[in-house]
Amino acid sequence: MRSEYDFAGGTRGKYAKRFLESTNLVLLDPDVAEMFPTQAAVNNALRALARIIETNTPRRRSRKKDPSKK
Repeated sequence: MRSEYDFAGGTRGKYAKRFLESTNLVLLDPDVAEMFPTQAAVNNALRALARIIETNTPRRRSRKKDPSKK
């Protein structure tokens, strides 16, 4: 860092909370962007896909240890 930079009056972490709350950006390939031209279209498609995955993914059963077996 250069010696002429002066952060003496700065506040550490001033924008940290805003940064953490910011939107995650994802760059779509051009062919995908043509199919989903709006933010709403992308979100609706991803939510539909998530529902399909949840419906078709078997739930894992928790394994309880049998005290009689070692």
